[in-house]
Amino acid sequence: MRDDGSAVLRMRVKAVPDKGKANAAVIALLAKALGVPKSAMTLVSGDTARLKTIQIEGDPAALAAGVDELG
Repeated sequence: MRDDGSAVLRMRVKAVPDKGKANAAVIALLAKALGVPKSAMTLVSGDTARLKTIQIEGDPAALAAGVDELG
């Protein structure tokens, strides 16, 4: 939990931040962890930043439960 009240999930990937490779790795890792297809995820902001916002399509209750299990 951040000071502003927003929740943050920390992730590390081995992919280099070159031509979107690290962003794709983050999406793939998060999709696998939540059990949703990569196509259900969209990088909303943070393309070149360390802090990213990812929109996930799916059942809100199931996604919230999955995120709670992760972090």
